[in-house]
Amino acid sequence: MKYAVDNNGYYGKFGGAYVPEILHKNVSELQERYLTIMQDSAFQKELNQLLHDYVGRPTSLYFATRLSQFVGAKVYLKREDLCHTGAHKLNNALGQILLAKHMGKTRIVAETGAGQHGVATATVCALMNMECVVYMGETDVKRQYLNVQRMYMLGAKVVPVTSGNKTLKDATNEAIRDWTCNPKDTFYIIGSVVGPHPYPDMVARFQAVISEEIMWQLQQHENTSYPDYVIACVGGGSNAAGSFYHFLEHDSVKLIAAEAAGLGVDTNESAATIHLGREGILHGSKTLIMQTDDGQIVEPYSISAGLDYPGIGPMHAFLAESGRAQVYAITDDEALQAALQLTRLEGIIPAIESSHALVVLAKHSFKPNDVIVLTVSGRGDKDMETYCNRLTF
Repeated sequence: MKYAVDNNGYYGKFGGAYVPEILHKNVSELQERYLTIMQDSAFQKELNQLLHDYVGRPTSLYFATRLSQFVGAKVYLKREDLCHTGAHKLNNALGQILLAKHMGKTRIVAETGAGQHGVATATVCALMNMECVVYMGETDVKRQYLNVQRMYMLGAKVVPVTSGNKTLKDATNEAIRDWTCNPKDTFYIIGSVVGPHPYPDMVARFQAVISEEIMWQLQQHENTSYPDYVIACVGGGSNAAGSFYHFLEHDSVKLIAAEAAGLGVDTNESAATIHLGREGILHGSKTLIMQTDDGQIVEPYSISAGLDYPGIGPMHAFLAESGRAQVYAITDDEALQAALQLTRLEGIIPAIESSHALVVLAKHSFKPNDVIVLTVSGRGDKDMETYCNRLTF
């Protein structure tokens, strides 16, 4: 397939596996075994049952009547905010911990930015009775206090990271360092479509349940399995990868990603990697990276703790470079106003991450008969303090 990962773990020129020697055995074993395990009927049965009974899938595909009237087109919201733990992250965490069990691992490490992946990982570790260590930037620990407390309650050890600008990149660095020191018993549950092959493909496959459901749900609503547009936010890009997955080879479905511009792409306070990044290697894969001329990482900024990552999943780098996906850079203020609008129009308070995707509805030109599916990747409970501080109700 044109947009699928190749046998060497690349999407076009992006991807691959650039790991230290001590992790080579772990990554090679995962590359060799992940598809066989994931496609095993017993694995599929256990995962599907948990997705249904524990996560609460399928999540609804909701026709947003008032929002549609405002946009002037048919807008459906894929409600990943209704998943147990409040975001799409649990789809992937559940799949990966089952994979870890099949591979005989007994200890889990993870990174988190907004805290949703950390909560999801702590949740599945509690479910499966496995040790859990979550690395989280000190800045994010402060602005996502509620999620930190949820992780503690679930029995996880949360390690505040004080290097760099103390956010997602730095948490990822420390999680990889831990994995490097404990390769024998530890499995690293990566939260997005980033990292060395096979993680981007593996995470995309676990999140592909989103687009799989969209197809049959839209068939019920509109008598077609293919919308005109699919819209999702991207940081690393896991909810977008899942939302796009089953539509990648169908060119009639236009794909739009929304990344975090922070204070603007023309400022030094942005996380718009696809707009500002250049080719490089970060956290085990070749992708687009925000960097200086001499290759030093430029610290990203976004009001969203889940989108301030200086890289992007290699699949999204390829989709953008090839023109398969269109990418908008959305500022903090635009995202905040879109969140308030959705809340007032539909009674749904979205995560700030998801709010970036909502801005596309006002920026892009749609026709009255266009069918749009926009993924609400998470709910806004965790962001209420930010909303209260920044918005006037």
